[in-house]
Amino acid sequence: MVFIKNASSKKIDRFKNTFLFLSLIFISCISGIKKGSGASSPSDPEVVSNQIVVNDTVQNQDPILVGANQTEAYLPILENKKVGIVGNQTTVIFREGVTNKNYIHLIDTLLSRNINIKKVFAPEHGFRGKADAGELIADGKDIKTGLPIISLHGKNKKPSKESLSGIEIMVFDIQDVGVRFYTYISTLHYVMQACAENNIPLLILDRPNPNAHYIDGPTMKPEHTSFLGVHPIPLVHGMTIGEYAKMTNGQGWLGNELKCNITVIPVTNYTHNTSYSLPIRPSPNLPNDTAINLYPSLGFFEGTTINAGRGTETQFQIYGSPDLTIDKYDFAYTPKPNFGAKYPKHQGEVCYGNDLTNTKRLKAINLWWLVNAYKNSTDKEKFFKTKSFTAHAGTEKLQQQIMEGVSVTEIKKSWSDDLRKYMEMRKQYLLYP
Repeated sequence: MVFIKNASSKKIDRFKNTFLFLSLIFISCISGIKKGSGASSPSDPEVVSNQIVVNDTVQNQDPILVGANQTEAYLPILENKKVGIVGNQTTVIFREGVTNKNYIHLIDTLLSRNINIKKVFAPEHGFRGKADAGELIADGKDIKTGLPIISLHGKNKKPSKESLSGIEIMVFDIQDVGVRFYTYISTLHYVMQACAENNIPLLILDRPNPNAHYIDGPTMKPEHTSFLGVHPIPLVHGMTIGEYAKMTNGQGWLGNELKCNITVIPVTNYTHNTSYSLPIRPSPNLPNDTAINLYPSLGFFEGTTINAGRGTETQFQIYGSPDLTIDKYDFAYTPKPNFGAKYPKHQGEVCYGNDLTNTKRLKAINLWWLVNAYKNSTDKEKFFKTKSFTAHAGTEKLQQQIMEGVSVTEIKKSWSDDLRKYMEMRKQYLLYP
């Protein structure tokens, strides 16, 4: 924008503004060249067409209070009850606001208030959140509290009648990231089902969804349901755990006409378009906001030969493979065993690919990275691990479209009808604008 102070300074200002304008153009051009970025992404219309954006992200003015912080709302519900807790390392109460890392675990708070906790039920990655993705979690005992821990990942994804014996109320408090194949919503389904079958009420302490600002991706087809997706929803569903529980009940997804008796303690000062930074990593391989935002897009690589940053310190912020070549991708890295990835894909091998650590916040799934990697792979026959890829995508169609060379725009158009139907259905279960 040009500002002219007065008539006598017009010539000087015109020169300054022209120089500034040309300088900005030069800086913009230079900043667009990023070393190690590999094959570049196309323009925005190709990347984001046909997704449904819930709203533009805005900063919230008032501090967010997660459900767990509102003890006055739920302690009376738990008093004089035998309690089971479904939780992990994110199950905390923040002492001085949501962005402060000064927090205490919910279980420690409840025990200090003489709440009778009988058992802890742990999802994927375990109660302390240190296990690899997909790693079998055994039952055990929490070292700090001595409470018995029942694993809900592995052979027994659903609480058994025996494990629920003596429990009068269950509490579910886990930070989710709003992506279908992130398995905490599958754990929620099985917990709700078990509670409904055993007439145990479920108290849900809600938390914000950091990817709630848009809805996108293919919808899960019933024939491909698994622990990576148990319901017919899009890949990015745009709901909090509390809202999702309401939808699970309302749509009859528990089966056999079951309804779980749920009480949701909602988040305060929150909307779906509120920017939310997670103070605690929700799982070992989602270390920061960038990884969480890119996870819906790069998660597709889990069903391919491409490494999505596991075995590095930039998980889900880079991707690569020995089957991608240096002439097409100038970024390289070598996966090594680390926290959360004992046996990373292509361990010890040089992987060529893209560095996405400086990517602007996405408001849609970026499918171009997947399509481009397939096109440039030197081993297309082995690129897709079909069973795993279908489980992540929720449909066989996406793999077929990519192999047939269908454009990103056309692929996304094929999702549109399902997304709009889902959006209409979703409205009745929302707790937040």
